[in-house]
Amino acid sequence: MSSHTAQTELKFLGKLILEGDLHCETGLHIGAGKGSLEIGGADNPVVKDAYGRPYIPGSSLRGRLRSLLEQASGLAVPSELVYISRRKGQEVRIHQSDRPDDEICLLFGRNPGRMERTSGEALESALATPARLTVYDAPLGLDSITPQMRENLDDELTEVKSENAVDRITSQANPRTLERVPAGARFRLRLVMDVLCEEDKELFARVVQGLRLLEDDTLGGGGSRGNGRVRTSGLRLAWRSRDFYAGAGSESDLITGADVAGLQALASSAEFAGKLA
Repeated sequence: MSSHTAQTELKFLGKLILEGDLHCETGLHIGAGKGSLEIGGADNPVVKDAYGRPYIPGSSLRGRLRSLLEQASGLAVPSELVYISRRKGQEVRIHQSDRPDDEICLLFGRNPGRMERTSGEALESALATPARLTVYDAPLGLDSITPQMRENLDDELTEVKSENAVDRITSQANPRTLERVPAGARFRLRLVMDVLCEEDKELFARVVQGLRLLEDDTLGGGGSRGNGRVRTSGLRLAWRSRDFYAGAGSESDLITGADVAGLQALASSAEFAGKLA
């Protein structure tokens, strides 16, 4: 847990800007929902922007990072989870607590009020915590879809993966199709973390931990069936202090061209907090 306490005062110090590339090692499927089905199209299309280009929604990436960090911190257990949706068949549970040093709640924010726990008494919290971490939509780098790849794609920018679910008794096949962004595609990553007090500086190591967990896990749907393996590269971390936004300071590059291991070494070093002056 962090060194935040109930007496920690928030005072904007600056922002950490992380940019880089997110590469698809296998096909990536982030679904658009059933409302966008087209005649002759895949059963499960990917989400696309107004120009018909696939992208990674910031909400999908942010939610995956949060989920992985909750699991790694031992917080994905009934006593630590609350319902944010209780509709039958569509239950959604996330971690939430009223502890002032809870790093998940500090990074991703929390609202006050009464929330039903998955197990145990309801959570009654008067704490409101602003989210420190912002994750932006990641646009597709069109140059990463090469002419050779386009010749073999089902659509200009995506492929269709056919799958079969087989009944264990009758052996009857139930075919389905899944639209994917192909392996080799590259998306542009941008994360921003607000530093609202000295204690916040230690939270960035958690963000990097989430990215490292993601590289050995999956993003999007069908991860257990081979989809969604990703990696990051060309990471650049910059610091913009309060003076920068007042026009009296300049941006400071903390690391450039790094992989996630190099970024983690920087964020966990004893000198890191001192660089955010």
